[in-house]
Amino acid sequence: MKVGVQLPEVERVVRWPELRRMAEAAERIGLDSIWVGDHLLYRYDDGTERGPWEAWALLAALAAVTQRVEIAPLVACTSFHNPAILAKQAATVDEISGGRLILGLGAGWNEVEYRAFGVPFDHRVSRFEEAFTIIRGLLRDGRVDFRGAYYTADDAVLLPPGPRPNGPPLVIGSMGERMLSITLPHVDAWNAWYTWFGNSIEGYLPLRDRIDAACRSAGRDPTEVKRSVALLVAFDGAVGRRTAFADEVVEPLSGDPATLTSVLRGFAEAGVGHVQLVLDPITEESIERLAPVLEQLAR
Repeated sequence: MKVGVQLPEVERVVRWPELRRMAEAAERIGLDSIWVGDHLLYRYDDGTERGPWEAWALLAALAAVTQRVEIAPLVACTSFHNPAILAKQAATVDEISGGRLILGLGAGWNEVEYRAFGVPFDHRVSRFEEAFTIIRGLLRDGRVDFRGAYYTADDAVLLPPGPRPNGPPLVIGSMGERMLSITLPHVDAWNAWYTWFGNSIEGYLPLRDRIDAACRSAGRDPTEVKRSVALLVAFDGAVGRRTAFADEVVEPLSGDPATLTSVLRGFAEAGVGHVQLVLDPITEESIERLAPVLEQLAR
């Protein structure tokens, strides 16, 4: 199992020097990956407003200051960019990183940020389907000619090509039936966010079985689509991670090394090959506290 960590998104404002130290700490202790959210703005019922840094600029910076860890958006919203441009951004970040990008993709869901930044919110899945066709074509084949209802790529060519012949691995972050039918024939992996399955192995297993069935319906052997999950972990001093919806509150996993190691082994036995740990609190110290977990997993 690969173990990664999500960098701060909406928990608090974190400036670049601290983000860089977090990424360096993740690499130093032996984590496999670092992930960033792709959002623009959150507005909560109490009037609070929060927003993360722009994901692709941040990914490029992280690629330049790390040497080993994989880097990825969790997940990139195709609505926020022209799809051919997004493919170009992905190839560029993959080049900067030396072939360490994982390209997580999704259709987006937070209407507030769409309206605030002037992004169309209608027909999101239909728009995603066209965007996914263009992105996949450019990254895997280097060329695409496509004319759709929402996007056009008129004999677009990806030059220079990225560092990997077939581009970065593609990951879908969705459990919608239509989204799965669009993506599972093509993606390398499927990712689940912790609120989808209650942050527990017991909640994950039925969801895993559902995705297995969706893979078969899409003509794929379920073992061909790798599985990854994001898990919420609380250490001493946890302040609670705010979510977009009040009913998304879940019980975090304990950051105790023995307990967390046991939980991760359970997910590995259930077929999960990669986890993204969402830490509370999210600090450089919290990341370093994962070192004993990695040591126990290695044994």
